[in-house]
Amino acid sequence: MTAILANAAGDAEGPPSGPDVTGGARRCSTLPEVTVARSLLLFVLAALAEIGGAWLVWQGVREQRGLWWVGAGFVALGIYGLVATFQPDADFGRILAAYGGVFVAGSLVWGMVADGFRPDRWDVIGAAVCVLGVLVIMYAPRG
Repeated sequence: MTAILANAAGDAEGPPSGPDVTGGARRCSTLPEVTVARSLLLFVLAALAEIGGAWLVWQGVREQRGLWWVGAGFVALGIYGLVATFQPDADFGRILAAYGGVFVAGSLVWGMVADGFRPDRWDVIGAAVCVLGVLVIMYAPRG
């Protein structure tokens, strides 16, 4: 895992690869450290918006807290969709596949904080595997 981040954080060698579809942020074979940090922050923000939005809808419907909760959840879910577009990688499938691992781990944390959920060791192991998958999908060196 450390090797993946170390390789991803190295200096970019050679010209950028892939089309420039991100408004100037081209994808390189390796990512600078700042880009990895930005990408991880965007994943966390996306998770807060999506998980929080889904939780608000759940509270509005299942816990009968009302339409304001549901509406706030819809807004948060829309923000989640927007945040994902700021990822430096231009491949939608890669971003959403990697984000799935962030969602799994983030959902367990949200449940612990918001609902008093206590994950067992299998929950924790599963989340760790998912986070490892995020690191491999997003930050493994590509040639």
